[in-house]
Amino acid sequence: MAQLVLFNKPYGVLSQFTDKTPPGDQPRSTLSDFLSLPGFRAAGRLDFDSEGLLLLTDDGHLQQRIANPRHKQWKVYWVQVEGVPGPEALALLQSGLELKDGMTLPARVKPIPAPALWQREPPVRFRKHIPDSWLEICIREGRNRQVRRMTAAIGHPTLRLVRMAIGEWQLADLCPGDCQQITINTPTQNGARRNRRASGQYNARNDSGATQARRRRNAGRGSPHTAGQRSKDT
Repeated sequence: MAQLVLFNKPYGVLSQFTDKTPPGDQPRSTLSDFLSLPGFRAAGRLDFDSEGLLLLTDDGHLQQRIANPRHKQWKVYWVQVEGVPGPEALALLQSGLELKDGMTLPARVKPIPAPALWQREPPVRFRKHIPDSWLEICIREGRNRQVRRMTAAIGHPTLRLVRMAIGEWQLADLCPGDCQQITINTPTQNGARRNRRASGQYNARNDSGATQARRRRNAGRGSPHTAGQRSKDT
């Protein structure tokens, strides 16, 4: 059994329990300001200036399953952007585009109506003469500030970014700073070890028949070395 915490990370909060800001600099808010969870670690990250779903767990295997890029968990973001992306810009996001660290994988992207979200603190700064719009962007990667770089690459900078889901887990009705703890059934390390042992015993049984046959053949040839070795082992 593993424990998983779904946390709605507010804007301006680090996705870690401690702040490594140098002495003298303005300290930043951390998870410790909201959660007391000894032994838990964040499964993945969410930028300081992003909001929404952050998962934490006390199980290392579950953490890897969620955070490791090779598992390609879908992550759903609601993204407020400057301007209104047209069909060509949306097609670029969907098919993949070139960033400084390489091509992005294809994404699921669609325009959405402005969602009824909580008020962000501080409020988003708008340019009065430029409209804004919302997109739902679903990606399977976890590059640094990837969604922001993707929207900037099509000429529509991100104004606000809220993560709504990671894999099967959703933000749902959690308010900023609130969390929900659930229990996840996961294979135990001992269980995995037992499975490996069972597999090894099966192979050993298969090998033992061939080994006994070889010994019988060697005994028939009167090999003193084999006979002596066998009596010594017993």
